[in-house]
Amino acid sequence: MQFAIVDIETTGGFPEQHGMTEIAIVLHNGTEVEGRYETLINPHQPIPPYIANMTGISDKMVSEAPSFEEVAPHIFNLLKDRIFVAHNVNFDYSFVKCHLQQAGFQLNVSKLCTIRLARKVFPGFRKYGLGHLCRELDIQITNRHRAGGDAIATAQILDLVLQNNGMRLIKELLKRDNHNQTLPAHLPEHQVKNLPQLPGVYYFHDQKDKVIYVGKAKNLKKRVLSHFTGLDTSKKRQELLRTVHRISHVECPTEFIASLFESVEIKRLWPAHNKSQKRFEQVWGIYMFEDSRGYLRLAIDKKRKYLQPLLSFALLADAHRMLWKMVKTFELNPALCFLDMTEQKEWPEVDLYNEKIKEAIQWTIDQKETFIIRDKGACVLVENGVFYGMGTPDQNIQIEALDILKEHLTTYPENEAIRSMIRSFTERYPAKVIRIA
Repeated sequence: MQFAIVDIETTGGFPEQHGMTEIAIVLHNGTEVEGRYETLINPHQPIPPYIANMTGISDKMVSEAPSFEEVAPHIFNLLKDRIFVAHNVNFDYSFVKCHLQQAGFQLNVSKLCTIRLARKVFPGFRKYGLGHLCRELDIQITNRHRAGGDAIATAQILDLVLQNNGMRLIKELLKRDNHNQTLPAHLPEHQVKNLPQLPGVYYFHDQKDKVIYVGKAKNLKKRVLSHFTGLDTSKKRQELLRTVHRISHVECPTEFIASLFESVEIKRLWPAHNKSQKRFEQVWGIYMFEDSRGYLRLAIDKKRKYLQPLLSFALLADAHRMLWKMVKTFELNPALCFLDMTEQKEWPEVDLYNEKIKEAIQWTIDQKETFIIRDKGACVLVENGVFYGMGTPDQNIQIEALDILKEHLTTYPENEAIRSMIRSFTERYPAKVIRIA
């Protein structure tokens, strides 16, 4: 086997935004080192001070160095017929592949991670970062945090792996159906391998076991693997590759239940890498109050913590549409609903108008249905228009008896995303909805 052991220094952690400042390649034929290549690279962007302090590479040092485009043909020729090896390979490979692609070269080679190799060949060490591992294996690193020094040290780790019957393991890892090399370096392979191919919610944990991402899946194993396959050089992907240390999951009976539970968990845990459902919801409501003249009045306002609106809406426009519908349906006065701000010459008789308001309020109450969604043994209960909870009750209980059903459900807080998912599901699958009179 022909190996290319690679190490790079960069201006930051994401290939889409940052450049390389140095690259080193050690060519290895499976028995011994047969060549080396090393060069500084001008990234054409400032090197952050903390990186300059760590690597010793300054803006002045790279000012006259070649750009990556200039050295890309030679780098591609060195790598194209070899196995790409690096310590935490996903980082180095993503940078090199992305920048080669920008220069017009498509790198498609197998890759090996020496962190993962070392974990299997030398189990039991406390840490497997390059510095820690070299100390454990008695490898001397010169020029630490420089591409040349780190690449030579990584080549020595590969040598020790090969000397300890590592070729069989390398062949196993290079099989096409082996996902090991695509996983984050610190994530144990068995945690992905043992994931079921069932619906559910999964959690990515960081080094301190804090949940940093929550997702839902129709097929847990397939969905989790999709996070780590393909060339995605986005900041989110690179952060996940660097920070995920553990995966946990909860199986769900259906993808719909998983979607509801994912929303609950995102709101509960507020994970750093979730974006779509982390907006603070600005909910609007239609409220009723009595003014100093005795009129019962309807008004739209932001949802108040200690006041329950007649109806709630995620969008102000939806609240306006509903209030205008009530005005037209029940012949209410737009001015008394704050929808007409022009000066009024006459006002309706108080008692007659209040009766119309009461009819409108009763109509809003009637809109708040109680129903059960039954889907593959799972039940979702919506009571008086509000999401109550969900669960998988015994098949022999009478689910229409709500007091009994509730004993078998777990209650969860409602949010706008859940309301929207339930509304969409009931429209698409009316046969799965049991309405309670």
